Amino acid sequence: MSGVNVFFGSNGSGKTSVLEAIHLLGMARSFRGSSVKSLINHDASSCTVFGTTVLDSPAINEGAVRAGMPVGVKRSRSGEAQIKIGGKPVRTVAELAEQLPLQVITAESFGLLTGAPGARRRYLDWGVFHVEHQFFGQWQRFQRSIKQRNNLLRRGKISDQELAAWTRDLAQTGTAINTYRTDYFKILAPFFKEIMACLAPSLDALELRYQQGWDRQLSYSEALAQGFAADTEQGYTHTGPQRADIRVMSGGHLAAETLSRGQQKLVVCGLKLAQGRLMTQLGQGTCTYLIDDLPSELDNAHSLLVCKLLASMQAQVFITCIDQREIRSVWPESEELAMFHVEQGVVRRHCEQ
Repeated sequence: MSGVNVFFGSNGSGKTSVLEAIHLLGMARSFRGSSVKSLINHDASSCTVFGTTVLDSPAINEGAVRAGMPVGVKRSRSGEAQIKIGGKPVRTVAELAEQLPLQVITAESFGLLTGAPGARRRYLDWGVFHVEHQFFGQWQRFQRSIKQRNNLLRRGKISDQELAAWTRDLAQTGTAINTYRTDYFKILAPFFKEIMACLAPSLDALELRYQQGWDRQLSYSEALAQGFAADTEQGYTHTGPQRADIRVMSGGHLAAETLSRGQQKLVVCGLKLAQGRLMTQLGQGTCTYLIDDLPSELDNAHSLLVCKLLASMQAQVFITCIDQREIRSVWPESEELAMFHVEQGVVRRHCEQ
């Protein structure tokens, strides 16, 4: 595939399915929902995608590029996932995500502004995961600790010694996660501000705010101790990184409540582009962008600005539209576009006559 790949065709032709296949290759799931069944043909028991990744790898040598790495993912209707990298089975999706870092901009991406905090935590953790290699281990420990602590809290009789052990581990891992997130957020926010100054100078009142999930005046251990009575009464842990959030504010108000639909899409693009640029700036390689129907909600002028920023990042891009001219007219002329026509699920390379 080329650097910029455009898939065009009528509605329902299968363009988005191409992006979903790439997302499955990088995340072992669809970006449109948690159920894998929607990806599998009705008369099939499973689906399989495979490809080759060629990405910057600072872990090998400064500026080195590793040889193509074959990657394959098989998902069955039962939910079982089989993942292979370099022909060898791997156990976690995290190993897959390291091979193919993906940023997705689709209609569902509006959830970053309008949806529940979970989507924004996942957005933040994507960036932390790709720049802080110890984060995932701490995140796994935290998930295990909070699950065990909540199980104990739900019991009629609590073993004080056992609960104290899990609370102590929860405090340690939760503090580490918050530190990683805070450090990352401090460098992400200026990148977002810089990107938005290019995309929408009129939105100069935009700012990002990070909420860690408990009172900033308290350590996490202190917050857990303070909330112990409520935790035991209701049977779950109320405070911690699982309650963290990023709020996008505009003039002191939530951006989701004050911005138009088009402005919201620009903000979503700004959030995703800021992460991609920061990843490269920190020497962690480049990510691949999957963009479904960019012209939707954006006029030509703003589509042009988004495309200029994407082109400047020299990232691989897979983008869909109905008419190829929608992208040709806004992509920088110096960039070569690989055009593909999609019809009834069949993808064909499109060549100029």
